[in-house]
Amino acid sequence: MQPTNADATCASPRLCVNIDHVATIRQARKSHEPDIVDAARAAEAGGADGITVHLREDRRHIQDADLPRLKEIVRTRLNFEMAATDEMVRIAIQLKPHLAMFVPEKRLEVTTEGGLDVVSQEAHIRVCVQRLVDAGIPVSAFIDASIAQVDAASRVGFTHCEIHTGPYAHAAFSGKDSPAFAVELEKVRHAVEHAQRCGMRANAGHALNYNNVRAIAVLPSVQELHIGHAIVSRAVFVGLREAVAEMKRSMRGDS
Repeated sequence: MQPTNADATCASPRLCVNIDHVATIRQARKSHEPDIVDAARAAEAGGADGITVHLREDRRHIQDADLPRLKEIVRTRLNFEMAATDEMVRIAIQLKPHLAMFVPEKRLEVTTEGGLDVVSQEAHIRVCVQRLVDAGIPVSAFIDASIAQVDAASRVGFTHCEIHTGPYAHAAFSGKDSPAFAVELEKVRHAVEHAQRCGMRANAGHALNYNNVRAIAVLPSVQELHIGHAIVSRAVFVGLREAVAEMKRSMRGDS
C-alpha cells in the first residue's frame, strides 16, 4: 500500500486513541466497569480518527472478549497492537483489524520500553508479516527512530511503521530549547521521512502529550499519531470525549 499525494500533504495527522488504560482501570477489580465499548464511542465522539488496543500476552488490560465487541462498534478504524507470535497472528487474522502493529513485549515491563528490533529477527518477522498481508491486513512495525530499523521494516514487507517518540518526549521534559529536544525531534523527522521514501506510511507515537505533540504533528511525513496515556489521564478530570477533543486542538496548535 503506497502513500498517496494527498496523504503526504495532509494538514494534520489522524489521531488514533489507545484505550488500553481504560481497561486497566476495569481489570483492577476484574469487573465490567468502565466499559471499553463506551470508551471507544466517547473517543470517536471527541474526534478520534481511530481506536487502538494492545492485547498483551499477559492480558493485563485488554481481554480477548473485548476485540469482537470493539470491531462491531468502532466506526472509524480499529488498530490492533500485538507481539509477533503465532497466537497473536491467529487472533489478528480472525479479527481483521484495519491495521495490525507488531510491538515488543516483556512480561515485567510497565509499558512498552522501546521499539521492535526488526534487524535482529528479520526471518521470523517476515513470516509473521506475510501471514497477515496474505489475509488482507496492513501491517505496521513500532520501531525506534533508526534508519537501520526503518530499512529492515521495509525489507520484511511492513506497509506502515510507527516511530517510537518516547526518547523525544523524555527530552521535551528538559525544555524545548534544550539540545536533547532538538536532537530527538530531528531523529523522528529523519526516520518518518525515510520510511515514506521506502514506500511505507509513517506514523508516530508513545509518551506524546498535550505539551509535546505539536512538534510531531507538524512533521509533513507523519500520517497518524497513536496516543493513549495522556488522553486517559486528562479524561479523569474532563471526560474522555473532551480529552480527545483537546488533543486534537493541541495537534492543530489551537490551544
